[in-house]
Amino acid sequence: MEPPRDQGLLRSDSIPEVGEDAAATVGMAETFSEEEQDELRKELAKVEEEIQTLSQVLAAKEKHLAEIKRKLGMNSLQELKQNITKSWQDVTSTTAYKKTSETLSQASQKASAAFSSVGSVLTKKFEDVRNSPTFKSFEEKVENLKSKVGGRQPAGGDFGEVLNSAANASATETIAEQTQEETH
Repeated sequence: MEPPRDQGLLRSDSIPEVGEDAAATVGMAETFSEEEQDELRKELAKVEEEIQTLSQVLAAKEKHLAEIKRKLGMNSLQELKQNITKSWQDVTSTTAYKKTSETLSQASQKASAAFSSVGSVLTKKFEDVRNSPTFKSFEEKVENLKSKVGGRQPAGGDFGEVLNSAANASATETIAEQTQEETH
């Protein structure tokens, strides 16, 4: 007598996966005896009934959950906020997020240091340019122009004041010329 092949969940023979060739399934059914096929049909009906029962229990639990939420005044928007908050907490607790955050923090620190050093270099370069003989010569020429245009005023002041004064003097001279042309 051959031992029964049906051992429930511990079956040793292969069970076709969803989507496998239907011909393979038909061929497998032909290898079972009539008694084994009846046993399998009973097991199939039992599993389908359990699935249906579990579906009904799940539906009842979901209905009860919805009722509790309604009584607590929880609405869809609040649930969405809670889900987003929980999802964000889940994301921030992952190793990948922590590593990425740490890497970005280090990159930010390095970028800040780089910008700071670039700023220092630019400041030094501007100071070098301001102290260069060419710039000094230009500054002297502006001073001379200022004294010619604006009259004798004590030399000195910073370069910005000199430029503003020269611009004002030039504008005043232009207005005076236009006024003279209009009167002639």
